Amino acid sequence: MDKEAILQEIEKMSVKDLAELVTMIEERFNVSAAAMTPVAVTGSPGAAGEEAAAVEAYNVVLVNPGQKKIQIIKQIKEVTGKGLKECKELVDKLPAIIKEEVDPDEANTLKEKFESLGAEIELR
Repeated sequence: MDKEAILQEIEKMSVKDLAELVTMIEERFNVSAAAMTPVAVTGSPGAAGEEAAAVEAYNVVLVNPGQKKIQIIKQIKEVTGKGLKECKELVDKLPAIIKEEVDPDEANTLKEKFESLGAEIELR
């Protein structure tokens, strides 16, 4: 068994596939990844490590509010709890981070909310 070939195949995997593989290994061998050396946490020189590190948290960034600026300001207020003045200032100084360090699910939900109002959003 060529360990280097196995590592090369793992580097090609998406984060989702890598997470599923870890779960399968944990179940098959009755082990916990938490007890193992934290390779994914510290990152690896390969692309899989970079992708894993990038997926942990996103900044939701407003690039363009679109035609419904007032609705976008109200949506920012609802999402962040900031005052209207602060939310308007965010919209006036683009690109603007709406919310920082959010998990991928929340980031995608927020992106969909704002895009449904016509805004352009980036996840960084």
